[in-house]
Amino acid sequence: MIDSHLHVWTLDTFVTGGVRPYGWLGPQHGALFRSFGEDEARERLEAAGVRGAVLVQADDTVADTESMLAVASRNPWVLGVVGWIRLDAPSEAAAQLHRFTAHPVFKGVRHLIHDDPRSDFLDLPNVRESLALLARRGLTFDIPDAFPRHLGSAVRLAREMPELTVVLDHLGKPPLADPGLMESWNADFRALGREPNSVAKLSGLHLPGVEYTADALRPLFESALEVFGPQRLMIGCDWPVSTLGAPYGRTLEVLLELVSSLSPAEQDAVLEGTAIRTYGLAATPLADG
Repeated sequence: MIDSHLHVWTLDTFVTGGVRPYGWLGPQHGALFRSFGEDEARERLEAAGVRGAVLVQADDTVADTESMLAVASRNPWVLGVVGWIRLDAPSEAAAQLHRFTAHPVFKGVRHLIHDDPRSDFLDLPNVRESLALLARRGLTFDIPDAFPRHLGSAVRLAREMPELTVVLDHLGKPPLADPGLMESWNADFRALGREPNSVAKLSGLHLPGVEYTADALRPLFESALEVFGPQRLMIGCDWPVSTLGAPYGRTLEVLLELVSSLSPAEQDAVLEGTAIRTYGLAATPLADG
């Protein structure tokens, strides 16, 4: 399989003007509050039999993107990079895209919208202008932790910009332990799935108040299958954030147990085909090899 959602970061580099990178991460995160580098990531993938991964940004900085591209240049297991650009400043975004797309592994952009104070971020005219630049270059846009503030605006974005591939990370963070909130999530989730330019990731599913088992997550998985189908679903372990809930191997084990209920062709799609097609990865699907 290909892990479509993996992070690496180094906390003691790129400190500028006394500002520490990855400001969302602190001592309150326990064992997560340290550097997670390329060698450790490679060891986790190899131990689990995962043949490649897509690195995804974890900080709204150019330095984080540059760091991931440097990791990719040294590691053939990095098949793609989803980085960050200044979406609310189109001219700056254009210059950054020009520079980053010189690297063939640069496949898409993400912004930590859940940490941005602007609840209308995805509707801002400047942001839409920058996202149009992504679409023209065939790059994707990942949306993290969309529920509750941004899932509705993700629907509008996909509907109003059909030329842009919109990737919903972590199934939008469904509030599975709260039936009342789930009704709201479900309405927006299904609306997004009706847009053919949308894709969803089975990732980041260590959810509050929910046991991380295949049985507990199966209703969610079945809803995702119904809404997106295997051709628009991809698997990702969200390492190392997922280590707060379980080691890499256990996180993957539960996802594979869910996917095992599918036909071989459907499994191929979820485990790697969707990621290869969505991000334009330079990898031959195993089913074709």
